Amino acid sequence: MNNIQRIASFGVDHNKLPPGIYISRVDGDITTYDLRTRVPNSGDYMDNRTMHTVEHMFATFVRNSDIADDVIYFGPMGCQTGFYLLVRNADNEKVLAVVKDVLGKILSYEGEVFGASAIECGNYRNLELSDAKKECEAYLAVLCAKVNDFKYEV
Repeated sequence: MNNIQRIASFGVDHNKLPPGIYISRVDGDITTYDLRTRVPNSGDYMDNRTMHTVEHMFATFVRNSDIADDVIYFGPMGCQTGFYLLVRNADNEKVLAVVKDVLGKILSYEGEVFGASAIECGNYRNLELSDAKKECEAYLAVLCAKVNDFKYEV
């Protein structure tokens, strides 16, 4: 066990990490973005229904965006304070523009949550679009209110 290397993101002081968009790591041509929607360790966490619904909506929209061919993965963080977006050949400013666009599309979307059936999802009853919209609205406000240099501030 002495040879186990620490995960780089554990070196970020999560007690001082504000919401924003950060580059968590770069592995060759794949960039992992930390889409931090909430302040870690603050007691304010996303419930599973919100995370699950944002995951369905964001993943669908981003895989139909200008970077669709380069999207590797989108999904929630286990700590319930954000999401990871993995992109091949990433251009940070383009990714940021797409993230903002996707959030806007979620906010303006009216209809059934994507993938909300027993055939498409293993927990399809645990989805609520209004919850996702609240999360996306708050996160979009954060991204629009700050200069995003993609670097952890702590």
